[in-house]
Parts: sequence; structure tokens; C-alpha cells
Amino acid sequence: QVQLVESGGGLVQAGGSLRLSCAASGSSLSIYVMDWYRQAPGKQRELVAAIATGGTPNYANSVKGRFTISRDNAKNTVYLQMNSLKPEDTAVYYCGVTSRLGRYWGQGTQVTVSS
Repeated sequence: QVQLVESGGGLVQAGGSLRLSCAASGSSLSIYVMDWYRQAPGKQRELVAAIATGGTPNYANSVKGRFTISRDNAKNTVYLQMNSLKPEDTAVYYCGVTSRLGRYWGQGTQVTVSS
């Protein structure tokens, strides 16, 4: 079993920045991929960014150049640095982990960007 705890969401004005964190815990994690998804009201959940162990990050076109995903393997933690935020970035952000134990999701953290 894997537990994910997210933090860092909140309210920010357009053009501002936020940093999300997600810490994974559990025994024998063997994490392959850590990622961030988001879901806005009335929309489907979409991939924001992903990073595989030893791999290069992948980003949705809508956030390229503004968001940066990184991970600390020693802490089993993934981060999402979000800069130049736009109102359309408003959503619940979910971290996800794919490990040898399966696929797991965090509880979600609200990000609201005001215009």
C-alpha cells in the first residue's frame, strides 16, 4: 500500500507562483513514475506533468515553459513548481504514483488563480 500526501495549493493572483509537493510513503515502494494531473469543474482529469525514474519530464502543452516537475528520490517526493499562473490553471491538482505495487492517487489540492 502507498500513501500520498499533497500540500501547497491555495489562492494566487494571475502571474503568481505556487509550489505543490507530494510525499509518498509505504513499504517497498519501487516507484516508476510520479506525475501531476488536474481536474477543473466540468472537465476531465488531464495530465499536467510526469517524470519517470531516471527519465526526462513530460509536460502538457498548456504548461510548458511555466511549470516544472521535479522529484527527490531519497524522500519519495515529487514537486510541481508553477509560475506565471493563469486563471485557466484553476483546478484540483492530484499527484499520482505508479509503482510495482500499482497505481495510487493523492487526495487532491485546490489551486485557484484569480484574474
